[in-house]
Amino acid sequence: MKQLTILSGKGGTGKTSITAAFAVLAKNAVVADCDVDAPDLHMLLHPEVIETKEFKGSKVAVIDETKCVSCGLCRETCVFDAITKDLKVDAIACEGCGFCKVVCPVNAITLAERVSGRAYISKTKYGFMSHALLNPGESNSGKLVTLVRQNAKILAEKEKCDLIIIDGSPGIGCPVIASITGVDAALVVTEPTMSGIHDLERVLKLLDHFNVVPFVCINMYDVNVDNTNKILGFCRENRIEVVGIVPFSPEVTQAMVIGKTIVEYYPESSVTEEIMSMWKKMCLCFGQ
Repeated sequence: MKQLTILSGKGGTGKTSITAAFAVLAKNAVVADCDVDAPDLHMLLHPEVIETKEFKGSKVAVIDETKCVSCGLCRETCVFDAITKDLKVDAIACEGCGFCKVVCPVNAITLAERVSGRAYISKTKYGFMSHALLNPGESNSGKLVTLVRQNAKILAEKEKCDLIIIDGSPGIGCPVIASITGVDAALVVTEPTMSGIHDLERVLKLLDHFNVVPFVCINMYDVNVDNTNKILGFCRENRIEVVGIVPFSPEVTQAMVIGKTIVEYYPESSVTEEIMSMWKKMCLCFGQ
């Protein structure tokens, strides 16, 4: 079983659009949306949820009123102001650090797990999909990404799929690290802007640190050809293969508006041709 993670150093580069297109082109793959803070792959693949699991990734303080002596020490020491004047815990403000539990002289405070999000296993017309949604303001997105990947691996083994396509989150933070750990390769989608070049370099350094084989796709390359040439030169100097150079097209946006991938909406467009060419190159890398 091979695993491919599709990343971007910043949001809006077209990473999810390319992931969805790959999902359509793949013949035997499980798709995992690991952008759990703001997932949007479902908007193009329209999954039918067949299983839902609660994700308990954080904790909240609970005060036992039968033990509490109203000393107020917990409220005085809480740096998050999560304990009210009448010694009630504000669950939204509480970070679950447990300091109030430590300072309580009568052991009236405990930490309880709370639901931080939900993980889903779904079926699309292109195959199975593992995805999740973290509740607003919750932490431990990296743990939820790990759960999504575990579910995807179980699905792939059960359905005898030989490839997992992972839609990672933008940036280089914890959820991205959880998205690339142990994968066979990563495709970094960038755009020919100064911020795009800067963030591409950051992602490539991260992949190098974790010994993940990198590939690069330049999306909307014709928006700024000079910057595209800078990216090509950088990749050439660092021996990184550029597998796709996708032109700008308003048809991609039109496809998104009606909830379709570009390969479905306009199969004969130049964008579709380049994405199909890129997919064939990635298949050769994975021996598909």
